[in-house]
Amino acid sequence: MPSARLQEFAGGMRDTVPMLVGSAPFGVIFGTLAAAGDLALWQGQLLSLSVYAGASQFVALGLFAGGAGFAVIWATTLIVNLRHVFYAANLLPRIAPLPAPWRWLLGFLLTDETFAVMAAYYARHPVAPLGHWYYLGSGVAMYLNWQAWTFLGLAFGASFPALQSYGLDFAMVATFIAIVVPQLTARPRIVAAVVAAGAAFLLRGLPYQLGLLLAVACGVLAGLMLLRWNPVAEPGR
Repeated sequence: MPSARLQEFAGGMRDTVPMLVGSAPFGVIFGTLAAAGDLALWQGQLLSLSVYAGASQFVALGLFAGGAGFAVIWATTLIVNLRHVFYAANLLPRIAPLPAPWRWLLGFLLTDETFAVMAAYYARHPVAPLGHWYYLGSGVAMYLNWQAWTFLGLAFGASFPALQSYGLDFAMVATFIAIVVPQLTARPRIVAAVVAAGAAFLLRGLPYQLGLLLAVACGVLAGLMLLRWNPVAEPGR
């Protein structure tokens, strides 16, 4: 059994490698911006170690630089990260039977990239008694990757003061495209993606990234409504 657990753990790390490449520039840019701001270098690294949420960290960095209070920073980053509620709801049937320490750890390690890896894994393995070890491998790989690139940005970002203007952040856009496109295998998912994209464009002017959250909700509702009206469209039927 220990060898099976190790194999699942290693498989999760291996299958996450493409996601590591996409998030690398994002981590370097965050480290660079943190080093150029008012935070001490150790505070920038601590932010990645404890928060571990790229978009929320960028938002928090901007709010901190603008002199926002703790309550504003906390509420805004909470809103930005609410999309993880949808990820968690999808994975809950798999995670709920685990002991509390496992649930807390896997919840902390949940990111967009790890969710995509796990969704693909559970699609291939409907019965996966050791799936949480695979999840752990993916999450640990992403976590260590984010810490390493944050450190490099903090340590050497001062040598490249305009790094964020080089267009490296497009790597994260490409990563999200790679996450979404393979999931578009059935009509409800396609409809959900189209509705979410349209809503995100129309609501892009809302403050605190509320447009993004509402777009996600619109996409989920559209997909669920299509499944309710046309159950045959559900994947696997």
